Amino acid sequence: MGLTVAQKILKEHLVEGEMVIGQEIGIRIDQCLQQDATGTMVMLELEAMGLPQVKTDVSVQYVDHNLVQNDYKNADDHLFLLSAAQRFGHWYSRPGNGISHPVHYERFGKPGATMLGSDSHTPAAGGMGMIAIGAGGIDVAMANAGEPFFFKMPKIWGVKLTGELPDWVSSKDIILEMLRRHDVKGGLGCIIEYYGPGVDQLSAMDRHVICNMGAELGATTSLFASDGVTKEFLRQMGREGDWKELLPDADAKYDREEHIELSELEPLIAMPTSPGNVKKVSEVAGEKIYQSYIGSSANPEYRALAMASEVVKERSVAPHVSFDVNPASRQILENIVYDGYMTALIHSGARIHQAGCNGCIGMGQAPATHEISVRTVPRNFPGRSGTKEDKVCLVSPETAVASAVTGVITDPRTLGMPYPKIKDPENPRLNTEQLLAPLPLEEALKVELRKGPNVKSLPLFDEVPDTIEVKVLLKVGDNITTDHISPAGSRVLPFRSNIPAIAEFSYELIDPDYPKNALAIKEQGGHAIVGGFNYGQGSSREHAALAPRYLGLRLVLVKDFARIHWQNLINFGILPLQFDNEADYDALDNGDVLRIENLHQQVTDGPEVTVRNMTRGTDIPAHHTLSQRQMEVLLKGGLINWVKAKHQ
Repeated sequence: MGLTVAQKILKEHLVEGEMVIGQEIGIRIDQCLQQDATGTMVMLELEAMGLPQVKTDVSVQYVDHNLVQNDYKNADDHLFLLSAAQRFGHWYSRPGNGISHPVHYERFGKPGATMLGSDSHTPAAGGMGMIAIGAGGIDVAMANAGEPFFFKMPKIWGVKLTGELPDWVSSKDIILEMLRRHDVKGGLGCIIEYYGPGVDQLSAMDRHVICNMGAELGATTSLFASDGVTKEFLRQMGREGDWKELLPDADAKYDREEHIELSELEPLIAMPTSPGNVKKVSEVAGEKIYQSYIGSSANPEYRALAMASEVVKERSVAPHVSFDVNPASRQILENIVYDGYMTALIHSGARIHQAGCNGCIGMGQAPATHEISVRTVPRNFPGRSGTKEDKVCLVSPETAVASAVTGVITDPRTLGMPYPKIKDPENPRLNTEQLLAPLPLEEALKVELRKGPNVKSLPLFDEVPDTIEVKVLLKVGDNITTDHISPAGSRVLPFRSNIPAIAEFSYELIDPDYPKNALAIKEQGGHAIVGGFNYGQGSSREHAALAPRYLGLRLVLVKDFARIHWQNLINFGILPLQFDNEADYDALDNGDVLRIENLHQQVTDGPEVTVRNMTRGTDIPAHHTLSQRQMEVLLKGGLINWVKAKHQ
């Protein structure tokens, strides 16, 4: 039987295990991507490991999240990251050079390669035929050190695209259609591979858009074949030599199949407060907006900004609307300016921001309280924008600019003008000067890490005891995100390299007293958290595991987990268990004391683990889904302890 594109790449990189669905495999990683909100931890972990130099083909440290310099913290961390990149052999993308995903796509993406990134939207690189997976920082540190990346072999979900997109409908509407059908956990345990004749009309950046937001489906990653479109994009980037054709075999079989007829799609919108809350724009048209925002890693393309420029030409933005233009890379911004599209945007009233993540992660551009913000960003979790009572909607660039000029949510098909069909420049201006190459080894080994007062060493954690008795400190519902657990935004993220400080913000959206209450019982054995479905969805930030662990978290008992956060819990010695019976969730409450005896034997003999509710005198049957390797990591108290024990 023939192979899919995903299977071909996995087979070529397989170093441990067998490609059997649900079984753990280890793959060789060719490239690593780090951004500054998570990369500081990666660098501190590399320092703790004593790594001389990275062992990947390419590792890149981007500065794209924490660009707001209200005080010394972010500026100090930029210097730390530069020194660490020089010390460990990374490329370094300077502040303002752009968002990691499109810049990596432009400069380093390579068909057939594997990449691990400390950002959940790393799968964007799948648009050019890569297996690119988001992970916690410590997993990325291990990949930098040449270690395999371990995960459970996913199903390969083939999505066949046929037909042609109508005018005013674009790639963002394709991924919103997937979310409309399957919601935020529909892709769990899957790699999504797009194929079919409809793929041919999608540009390389269109494919980036779709793969980027595959993360919102919970998918392990998403990808397209590497074909003539990929070749042309790499030629435009001056990298045609990196291209190779990579297509599915004619007799390839997918484990799960889907079909989208592109001609039947229409403009879609994800309403607050989930990427899965998708409706037709026509159903909610007319609702007044406060903000329209174009850009981000989810819609980074030149075409989006050029199209918006054509729409606002001879128009002004509605007087009550903040029209925020967020270029995704300096190179895209430079080409928009050079080709004359920026003038109309500026004249219309657009507010132009530096190339970076910015408002998507709550770094500026926060909307007004209770006012609708239509954005081309990938996520609309509550409070992520920087405004606690936000009403962020996810839309295509077409819907965003149409709404900006009318002042209400607007179906762009009703604008009454021809659709501006924009093509990428044949020979764009390239900007490589803001990427600093790794130093020669002799120079690199002499570099000292520059640590400002906000950069703290990693906390040390003990091994998991054989008996734990912990109080349930929080009981939460379904779809708890890493933004709930460890918030984003300009108040919090500057403390990303200071675990005691960032821990003080843990769960503040749900229970502001959680950090204080957790520390009060930390020395009494710690605490537990109980949750519902899809616990830990969203960002890959390991702070959502690391900070609660610092506060004494020992056990998380839920209905099921999102993949990356589940792995992050294991990496820091937090026991992740799932209810055998969902009804047992209802029989637990805050303050209940849970006890697990003979924990080591129960885990290793597992998967069944009995949790005793000491408060109610009942037993709760639960289970884990750990591999043998993960059991060893967990019981040692986390990955760093496990690595140290291996090399003693």
